[in-house]
Amino acid sequence: MCPYAINLENISYAYEGGTVLKNLSLKVRAGEHVGILGDSGCGKSTLLKIVAGLYKPDSGTITVAGERWPGKIRGKVALVMQQGCLFPLSIRDNISCGHEIPEEKLWASCESASLTPWIAGLPNGLDTYVGERGNQVSGGQAQRIQIARAICKDAPVILLDEPVSALDQDTGHSVLQALNKLTEGKTVIHVTHHPETLEDGYVLYRMEGGRLYCE
Repeated sequence: MCPYAINLENISYAYEGGTVLKNLSLKVRAGEHVGILGDSGCGKSTLLKIVAGLYKPDSGTITVAGERWPGKIRGKVALVMQQGCLFPLSIRDNISCGHEIPEEKLWASCESASLTPWIAGLPNGLDTYVGERGNQVSGGQAQRIQIARAICKDAPVILLDEPVSALDQDTGHSVLQALNKLTEGKTVIHVTHHPETLEDGYVLYRMEGGRLYCE
């Protein structure tokens, strides 16, 4: 049995404008938290989308939670993006992603993501429409809805893409608290160019030139 929850071997990926990832390899043990640092545009987000099964690598092999890419990887991963990444649906449907989720579990996920007071004060509650690309809610609210979605999904692997970089200090602190609850006991890759947002205990790498280097 593979001891790694995430195993990337010799991953390469290129856009028309040039190569982004070059023979990149990474092994992450179950329950391990990995932080990947690097400048904007260095390929961090691309790497997460490949791990999540959203992008197909040009070469290399990927195993996530025992599944070979593409397989059933998307069911094993919860992705929280820097941008809201919401559907033009209700808060309820954005959290449940169309699945039948008991009301109690929905509210428990909202509570863990620090959403309950805000949602409880809305006339339509969980059935409030978030707008196109979430334009009817704030950036912090959109982030917390994503976190509630990830908590509700309860996937073994959590991928975080600059989840607080666009938020003000108070909102960012609240979102980080929600993320700490989300990532307890999970395997995590958190990409950022703000190392201060990472808790103690993260294994750190830096991405440069399409490859990863230990910090």
